[in-house]
Amino acid sequence: MLDASSQMQHYGNLFYYKYYLRPTAHLQYGNSTKTKTKHQQNVQNLLQVLFQNGTSTTWDMAKIKHSNDVSATRTKEKEYRRLLIGRTDRGKHSPGIIDLGLVIRDGKKYKRGIPSDQYRLSMHGILYCLDVLNLNYNDIDKMAAKYANVAPKIFGKWEYLRTIIGDDIYKIKILSKGLLLDTPSISKKQSGPLYELMSYINIKYRNFFESISEEDLAEQISLWFYTYLLYQRKESRNKKLVGVQKLQHIFERDDTLREWYLKYFKEAEKYYNERTKILKISGIF
Repeated sequence: MLDASSQMQHYGNLFYYKYYLRPTAHLQYGNSTKTKTKHQQNVQNLLQVLFQNGTSTTWDMAKIKHSNDVSATRTKEKEYRRLLIGRTDRGKHSPGIIDLGLVIRDGKKYKRGIPSDQYRLSMHGILYCLDVLNLNYNDIDKMAAKYANVAPKIFGKWEYLRTIIGDDIYKIKILSKGLLLDTPSISKKQSGPLYELMSYINIKYRNFFESISEEDLAEQISLWFYTYLLYQRKESRNKKLVGVQKLQHIFERDDTLREWYLKYFKEAEKYYNERTKILKISGIF
């Protein structure tokens, strides 16, 4: 279960991530290129700490690199806090990472009765890290373990999924690049229902461009993740059903995932059937 404070946070859907948050984050905090300002590098370093370690206080984060130096830890903590929540100087407020929505407050940690805010990446923050940080598979595995409760159908099933689909599990990085795979050109290259199912994901969540709960955003991302397994780069008679078989192998061993995705599949099927009926009774021809 997500912390109550994080459930109250609202974000935009995947179109919002693609067309607003990702380019804005690139502008403010840098992309994957090596040329970055000192501020951008500091932000990305902070995000990588949260990516690998999960929910943490600023003190916890600072101690990771300065565990044996209290003075250095205090200095780093102040820097992290300033980066997270921004700063007010001469009546002007400079926004922090939280303002864009890459990081959220996630409850409090009590030490000797004194509360300290805890922070973690939002779902958008996770996608941004996958997009711009130089992460290896081990880094992503660590993140999945730390954020299993945020996206339970992906990160909560991580080890199980990896035993079935192997390195394909890391193709969630494709989504982090803003590639929604819902363009008509996809339908010409794929023999299966990839285009229809991907398109319906965006139809289903189209009214939530600027505001969607993190739970629903994780649901949208999960639907994209499993639907993407249908994608085939090179089609041949021998590989025609590889994508379908991946899903089948996953679902035959996990009834919960099977029932969840079947419900979505039936919902999409109903939508397209109803649209076909509208064409038939339109009276145009």
